[in-house]
Amino acid sequence: MARHLINAMVNGDRVEFVCGTGQTLLDVLRGELHLTGTKNGCGTGDCGACTVVLNGRPINACLVLGAEVDGSEIETIEGMAQGGELHPLQQKFLDHAALQCGICTPGILKMAQAYLETNPDPTETEVRFALAGNLCRCTGYDKIVRAVLDAAAEMRASET
Repeated sequence: MARHLINAMVNGDRVEFVCGTGQTLLDVLRGELHLTGTKNGCGTGDCGACTVVLNGRPINACLVLGAEVDGSEIETIEGMAQGGELHPLQQKFLDHAALQCGICTPGILKMAQAYLETNPDPTETEVRFALAGNLCRCTGYDKIVRAVLDAAAEMRASET
């Protein structure tokens, strides 16, 4: 199997890694870069547990090859908190008890963060639609949606 030398920015840090032709970005993040916050839920792009942001767009890391990310910017759950302070979405997930087993949580948080950057004042229906590709088998979604809406309100208030 061919090996590829890849240079990328991950959570604001320049990284270099070698990956095989068939390794997914999920494999690289977890195995090569030891960023294990991104979860492998299904491996087929159906659950959203492996959602990361690639060049400003949320993607399923299990569907992108590691060799394709040369020169890219990647944001994972590990880069969400800044300076030891949780991102408002992370804090609201705690406040609303919007997580249980934790498999889906990193992917939902990254999808919600990317969505709120494009729509900082969503309705409940819009949040549900935005998160439709992220499956949770534990919480029933209500707490997740309330946490996202509460975080959006807090983030809007802090910008004024």
